[in-house]
This record gives sequence, C-alpha cells and structure tokens, in this order.
Amino acid sequence: MFNRHFTSILDIMNTFPDEQSCIDYLEEARWGNKIISPFDPTSKVYECKGNKYKCKNTGKYFNVRTQTIFDNTKVPLKLWFIAIWLCTSHKKGMSSLQLSRDLNITQKSAYFMLQRIRNCFGKDTEPFDNIVEVDEVYIGGDNKNKSLSKRKLLHANGMQTGANHKTPILGILERGGKVKGIVLDKAYGKTIKPVLFKEIKETAVVVTDGFGAYKDIDKNFAGHEIVYHNKDQYVNGIFHTNTIEGFWSLLKRNIDGIHHFVSRKHLNKYLDFMTMHYNTRKLTTHERFNLLILNSDVRLKYKDLIKNAED
Repeated sequence: MFNRHFTSILDIMNTFPDEQSCIDYLEEARWGNKIISPFDPTSKVYECKGNKYKCKNTGKYFNVRTQTIFDNTKVPLKLWFIAIWLCTSHKKGMSSLQLSRDLNITQKSAYFMLQRIRNCFGKDTEPFDNIVEVDEVYIGGDNKNKSLSKRKLLHANGMQTGANHKTPILGILERGGKVKGIVLDKAYGKTIKPVLFKEIKETAVVVTDGFGAYKDIDKNFAGHEIVYHNKDQYVNGIFHTNTIEGFWSLLKRNIDGIHHFVSRKHLNKYLDFMTMHYNTRKLTTHERFNLLILNSDVRLKYKDLIKNAED
C-alpha cells in the first residue's frame, strides 16, 4: 500500500477515510514488515491492543506516532495527511490561517502542524561539486516600516541603515543540482568561508559576485570565478549567479506573499521548506508526499517552538 500514487487531495481523502487506514499506511512506511521500538531498536517488541506496542528492553509502550511529528497531538492522522499534501503540493507554501480554514481547526493548531511539517525538511545534502554558485541574501523589513520604538533601538545599537539589521542567508547551489541555505548571524568572511569549505568539494569551481567575504577562496577549490555586479557584469562566459538569485526570488515571494513576516528564530524552517521544493522539483507531488512521510520521525515540541518567540 505504501508509495501509492495520489493525484489530488480527493485521492488522499478517499484513501484515508479513517484513523486506522492512516495508521496502517504509516506503520508500513516507518517499519515495513518488522515493528521497531523507538526506544531501543534492538529490542523485541510485543503487540498490544489498540495499535500499541511494548518495548521489552525498556518496558515502555509506544505506537506509530511515537517520536514523530504526529506524537502527542490530538489532531487525527487524516487531517495530518491532508495538511502534508497541501504543504508539499503548494510550491509557495501556505499560511497557518489558510490551513486552519481548510481543516476547520484553530490557527494555533494549524501553526504548530505547519512548523512540525517544515521541521522535517532540514536534511543534509551531499557535498556540492562541479560548477557551484554561491550568493547571500538578507531577509527582514526596512527600517522605515518598523515602529518608532524599534527604530530607536536599532539606532542606539548602531544599525540605522543597510542590511546589518537583517538576517543574512548564505546560499550554495550546484548548477543543475541541489541548493542549500544556511542562516548566518553575520555575513563576514570568517563566518562564510568555513561553511563553504565544509559544504563544497575541493574539485568544484565556485562562482560568486565581488563581495569581499569570498576573497582568497580559490586556494581551497579548483577555481573561483567572479561576476562583478558592481560593474554591471552579470555573465562571464558560462559563469553567473543567476540560478541562485532565481531561488532567492522564490524565497522572497514565499515570505512576502504568503507569510508577510518570518521571525529570525524560525527562518531556517521556511528556508528548508523552499529548498525542499527546489531539490524535489523533478519529483511528482505524491512522491514528495511519501518522502515527507518517510522523514516524519522528527518531533518538535510546542514549548521549544514558542520559546523566545520574540527573536
């Protein structure tokens, strides 16, 4: 049954008409033919009533929801599956207000569900090789649109103008391949270069603009090609940063058009959502749905989600 082809939300609703059908699908996706204890994978497992199991070595009870995004929530799995379908099929994502209306649940529950779903997207990628485009972008509102109290605070901290009050993101994209975004505290050479040396193979040719933070990186790679945007140069033969800049456009449209505002604390989740959609662009919608089900063993607790919510 797992990896069934879904073509629409109607297919999802017909395939999963009740809780048991969702449980059966999830058990097959997570465990296949052998139930595995989330507390001790080597332990023998006893089957109990009500879709519950017992880990022999730890004595703890569990079910297919345990230690997944579905854990410790009262939302039926049927609604979770619909939310996952909507989230993975909408290229620009969706807001918690829209999901709350679609599922007839509270906005608080919808927000928690979406953040848990987004939390599944942050998977490591293989090191980048060949022609690799690198660029940075700054996310955050203009100072002129902030309240007077916030503008005074930024002024007191010496952050009156420019991008230094925004959150920088470093983007790495392999031409014809995958993209990865890393949220940084500051966009300096000492913060950017270690990331590049970790994420990109030495055999790669790295393409950047003329930003000084990329100075001397050619010593660590097969080549470093620079496109000088400040001199109105945007293409240098086969070298350019247009692909990664196109991805930044998608990210900004997602934030501005759907969410309007994203806090620094949760920016990485929205970024992971957009990178997931880009990196799975060759997959069908049902393949993307099943991919998230397979990666759903990541639990985000509500107390961790709202902690320091003002950041």
